[in-house]
Amino acid sequence: MSAPDQLPVPSTDPLRAAADTMRAVRDRCVWSQQIDHRALVPYLVEESAEVIDAVEAGSRDDLREELGDLLWQVLFHAEIASRDEDDPFDIDDVARVLTEKMVRRHPHVFAGEVATTPEEVLVHWNAAKAAEKRTRTSVLDGVSEHMPSLALAQKMLGRAAQVGVEAPPAVAPARTEAGLGDALLALVAEARGHGWDAERALRERLRMLRADVRAAEPPA
Repeated sequence: MSAPDQLPVPSTDPLRAAADTMRAVRDRCVWSQQIDHRALVPYLVEESAEVIDAVEAGSRDDLREELGDLLWQVLFHAEIASRDEDDPFDIDDVARVLTEKMVRRHPHVFAGEVATTPEEVLVHWNAAKAAEKRTRTSVLDGVSEHMPSLALAQKMLGRAAQVGVEAPPAVAPARTEAGLGDALLALVAEARGHGWDAERALRERLRMLRADVRAAEPPA
């Protein structure tokens, strides 16, 4: 019987150890070897959702574990990218680009600018972001259509306001599917006006509904 493959050499840097572990898995696990970026997307969506569950309804242990699972997805994508023949990059490149971006977008932390309120921080952030995205031609550029529908509506309402496009007014109870869409958009506009998170409000209400359903079910 052959000896098992050795574990990655332990590192004093836990993030480096995690990256080394990911590299070993990619090298030695036949399932991991055949996965590409596109095939990983469902797992990324699932792990992101589980982080949200841990934040909103889980324990500290749950959150620590789910953040680790989400980090594993980032490491997995970076390891796949590092082996691309045409345009390789690795987790160090990802971290480097992230650090450079965050330094640029926080001049009040790293470049002597002043921001004493969250609103002033947002001004600096938006100015830096606009400088980075000079090639964009629409306020909707960069808004992913793969966001959950209500979150997408809330995001788009904010972008629409930048160009003076108003949200639809409140409407009577919907009588058609199109009318339902108008009613939902108006509700999202109301949520945004109050500073509420429409997606979270719906998720939390659905959790209540789920609990009600389970309470009404007969014992197993």
